[in-house]
Amino acid sequence: MKKTINLICILSLAFFINCSEDTTDYIGEGTITGRVVEADSFDPIENAKITISPTGNTVFTDLEGYFIMANIEEGEYSVSATKEEYLTSFEAATVIEDSEVNVIFELQDNNTLNKPPSAPQLITPEDGSEDLELSVELVWSSEDPDEDDLSYRLEIKNDIDNNTILIESLIDTTYVISNLKYGVKYFWQVAVSDAINEDVLSVVNTFKTKYNPDNRYFYVKKSDNNNNIIYSSNFDEDNGEQINEVQLTSEDKNSWRPRKNQAANLIAFLRTEDNETHLFTMKQNGSDIQQVTSEIAVAGYNFNNIDYSWSSNGDRLIYPHYDKLYVINKDGSGLQQIYQTLDGSFITECDWSNDESMIALKTNDILGYNASIYTIDMEGAVISTVISDVLGALGGLNISVDNKLLLYTLDVSEYQNANNRQLDTHIFIYNFSEATTVDISSDKDSGTIDLDPRFSPNEAEIIFVNTSNDGISTKSIYKMSIDVESDSDRVKLFENALMPDWE
Repeated sequence: MKKTINLICILSLAFFINCSEDTTDYIGEGTITGRVVEADSFDPIENAKITISPTGNTVFTDLEGYFIMANIEEGEYSVSATKEEYLTSFEAATVIEDSEVNVIFELQDNNTLNKPPSAPQLITPEDGSEDLELSVELVWSSEDPDEDDLSYRLEIKNDIDNNTILIESLIDTTYVISNLKYGVKYFWQVAVSDAINEDVLSVVNTFKTKYNPDNRYFYVKKSDNNNNIIYSSNFDEDNGEQINEVQLTSEDKNSWRPRKNQAANLIAFLRTEDNETHLFTMKQNGSDIQQVTSEIAVAGYNFNNIDYSWSSNGDRLIYPHYDKLYVINKDGSGLQQIYQTLDGSFITECDWSNDESMIALKTNDILGYNASIYTIDMEGAVISTVISDVLGALGGLNISVDNKLLLYTLDVSEYQNANNRQLDTHIFIYNFSEATTVDISSDKDSGTIDLDPRFSPNEAEIIFVNTSNDGISTKSIYKMSIDVESDSDRVKLFENALMPDWE
């Protein structure tokens, strides 16, 4: 009987255990659905990785950013959404049997937490600096808290025109700006970019260049578009090299034949304006350009040879208009004809003596030949004839300060053609009191020509152009002594330059 009772108990316990195991093995299942979008635009994010923890189940969003995870056991889960270039986001989800739980992710760009760089600090030159050269080193600094790579944009404006200098994509925090203008106030600002955040701007600082160059030489160079451009420069005698070249006129204007007047502290020059040639003036730094002539233009044979002259005190200028000579005030007023050739020949060049008592003229026919050089007084009466009715081209007038000497050029080859080509042009000095002429080009290289001579300020030397007589070679500016007894002392000052003036 006892054994029978024990067996019944054992069977009952086994049944109970089996019943308990069948009950605890069953767990309900539900579904997790959702969508992944961008935080700011709410645009869908495709192919985002959706993971639930702790199971590690993974799916990816479709084209519209939707996802579904079915047959997920009941319970508490952490759901993550991950996509390259976005910050990972987590959401909690409670799965209930036969139910659907929806989870929405708004992913932020992974640069959301990136901080912008600091505003650039402008270091050099100090704000408000003055009397700077035409080449200025600009120095600034900026820092980035995330150590991102930085690039800079430099913007420079001025107080004389609307031109803006813009230099972009700078990596260094130093930049040398060159070819500035004299006497101009500049405004500069730097923007920094980390390619993530909005650009950050610095304050605006200013600096001002020195007012005037100390240059003594003026000349012309050709631009790429074949316009003439006026420059000033100096020459370092000790090192034998050009220094401090400054461009005074713009490339989009044809400007030539500069003439400096010390009394007026102005540079006169010729410029093409409305298909005519007119006289202009400008300050020594190239600013404040003023047109002098308007009613009657500068005109005659070969504009590359035409010349004009200042009065010694800088209040007036004389210039040719075909067979007539005019005087005009530097402000454009007081226009007056003072001479006309008797034979209708063109006045191509003129030079006014320092005491304003006489004017030297070079005249020629319509082809540039049958040329003469003579002087007149202010009443138009001829004082003296230097040379007349010669074969070959004449030119290059310049009277010495004491009225004793006259520089001019003559093609001694006597060659003449329709293009006015010169083959062997020499520089001569004519002595008025003795009526004698001295050739000071005897030592020039064969096959070259000397042109456009001017006395140096102390009149012990001359400045002039030398070039091949082929008419197409580079022109260079030289200086040499007027002492014909001295050995050859030609010194090249400026290459690829013409129409010199030395004041």
